[in-house]
This record gives sequence, C-alpha cells and structure tokens, in this order.
Amino acid sequence: MDLSNFEPLFGEPKVESTPARPFLFQVHAPDPSQLRVVVTDFLSTTFQALCSIQQLDDMRDETGVGGSWSDFLEYLVHSIKFGDVKLLLEGQSKSSGPRLIAQKSKGMPKISVSLRSLVATAANEAIARLSIDMYIAYQTNRSLLLEEQEGRHQLTKALSAEKEKSEQLQKQLDGLLYSNRHNSHKIHDKLTSDTSSAATLYDKQSDQNPSPMKAPKRVVPAHRRSKVRGVLLQDTEDD
Repeated sequence: MDLSNFEPLFGEPKVESTPARPFLFQVHAPDPSQLRVVVTDFLSTTFQALCSIQQLDDMRDETGVGGSWSDFLEYLVHSIKFGDVKLLLEGQSKSSGPRLIAQKSKGMPKISVSLRSLVATAANEAIARLSIDMYIAYQTNRSLLLEEQEGRHQLTKALSAEKEKSEQLQKQLDGLLYSNRHNSHKIHDKLTSDTSSAATLYDKQSDQNPSPMKAPKRVVPAHRRSKVRGVLLQDTEDD
C-alpha cells in the first residue's frame, strides 16, 4: 500500500463561522508513505494534518468502507473531490480541535481528519507550497484544455475538408448523371427523327414509283379454243 499515484486535490470547504471567510484546502501526497492536508484562509489561519499509511488504514476501518486499499482511496478521492466538504473550527466539533469532514453523499460514511494550527514560518511555508502546487495544477489543466481544443479544431478542419470533398464529388456525380440523361435524350430524339425520315422517304418513293399492275389473264371463248380430237390413222397400200 502506497500513495505514489495520488493526484493533488484542491477545493473550498464550507465554513460555518461569523463572519464567514473563505478557506481553501489541498490534499496531496508529499511522498508515497503519507497524505498531507492543508487548509488556509491565506491571512491568519492555517491548518495542517499528516496521515500515514497506517493512520489511513485505521480510518478505513473506522468509516466502515469495505473493499481493497485502492477502493478506499477511490472513495476518499470522490468524497473530497465531488462530495460535501466542511471545515469545523474550534467549538464547532464535538472532538477537540478543528476538523475537515468530507462525505461522498448523504447517508454515506464520512471522512474526518483532525487538523492542527500552523503559525509563523510553518504557516507561510504551507501557504507557499499550496500556492505553487495550485499554480502547477492550473498550468497542467490549462495545457490539457488547450490540447483538447486544438484536437477539436483539427477535427473540425478535417470534417470540413471531408464535407467539401464530398460536395465536390456529389457535384461531379450530378454532372455526369445530367450529361448521361442529356445524351440519352439526344440519342432517343435522333433515333425517332431517323425513323420518321425513313418512313417519309418510303412514302415519297411509293408515290413516285407505284408498283405496276399485272394484266389479268385473257380468257379465250370456248368456241375459239382449238380442239384436238386425236390422230387419224390411215393404212396405205404399197404400189
């Protein structure tokens, strides 16, 4: 169990004090063996807590969060990052001293960390460290945001180029389809015209060169027909 992959967390806890004044907190791992909590108003009040691996393991047992060590760290991070975080000052907590309490959601186990006051040089160093870490986190998030925006910009350009290319291809396709339809109409009209011309020419030729009519066969009257009655045979005597 260690905290080598623990990312720094920053936030503003709810404070019930009069007059109300804003506080900021930082939860980070200065080394893999401990967790550090700093809460400050950047003026006169600064708190700190150091939690070892053993203390965090005891906190897991006290809160009743089951599962593995990584499950508990995930619950801890979600409670601080997305949950309800409160700062209880002197006299507002049942236990002695100020406390930072985080709850993932209503009815869920609470993460409670006891704080101790820092003064003089220790407080100034804690504030300086928190400010530098917050600036580093800001720069990191800003770089990630710029990279994401640049990626979106490049994607938008690529999509725009593809859209323009698609439109050009569609125009070319429409032009080819129009040309094919136009040529088809021209061919159809030409064929119709040629057929009509051929028919007209045939009609003209028919009018100019009518087919000769065959004369009907002449019927010879029966009384003029030659009759062959046969051959007359006559015997002749030799002289």
